[in-house]
Amino acid sequence: MQIHTPPIGWCGPLERAADMHQAGLDYIEVQLVPMKLEDDQAFEEAKALVRDLPLPALAMSYLFPHDFRLVGAEKNEARNRAYFDRVVAMLALAQSRIVVLGSGWTRNIPQGWSQAQAEDEFLHALSWCADALKGVGTTLVIEPLNTKESNLVNSVADGVRLAQQLNRAEVRGLADFYHMDEENEPLATLSEQGDWVQHIHLADTGRLNPGTGSYDYPEFMRHLKRSGYRGLLSAECGFKGEPVAAMRHSFEFLTHAWHTAA
Repeated sequence: MQIHTPPIGWCGPLERAADMHQAGLDYIEVQLVPMKLEDDQAFEEAKALVRDLPLPALAMSYLFPHDFRLVGAEKNEARNRAYFDRVVAMLALAQSRIVVLGSGWTRNIPQGWSQAQAEDEFLHALSWCADALKGVGTTLVIEPLNTKESNLVNSVADGVRLAQQLNRAEVRGLADFYHMDEENEPLATLSEQGDWVQHIHLADTGRLNPGTGSYDYPEFMRHLKRSGYRGLLSAECGFKGEPVAAMRHSFEFLTHAWHTAA
């Protein structure tokens, strides 16, 4: 029986796609902020680059620029929606399966806002994102971030809870090994929340590339396989050593870790 291996890719700007292709990766997870999509000329240039990529852009992340807000008095919904419409155009062009909503600065609970109020505003933003993605074939996944990076959605369970509350087919959860490790979130969460986790981010000790540190990959992969996961595996991290060699090493390491997980 043939064993399914999830596609393995790497997060980075469009300019790194050639290195990823050389390393033998299956796809690039394209960073959106460097594209400067609000600028008309940059938008057209980004579309041309995406059309000419040497490997598929199955996912996109680093979604909103740093001056965007989805929660709080400073949010500008008209600007947010107009920008996201351009993101959706890029996703459709690339036929991306996943777009990641991390961007902790956009959802941080400002002083004077309650947790409930912030979650309501965040859910509202997720709702219009879901509307924009309807029929595109891309799922938006909520990325939990550790408490040093955001004060809203700090665990896989948090992200899944909000996705379930919204209950839209276009929105699901994400699990990031680095953030799970920072927050001491049990790896068993992967198998417990598996039906709602549709994307994975990976790193290793020091937020470097997988296979260079002490993260418990056998346990991580065991729970992920137990959940029936059939999505993508994206490394989101720095490099230990020369980048192409590091990516090639991690690709081989992750393939082996997946196949040998009990």
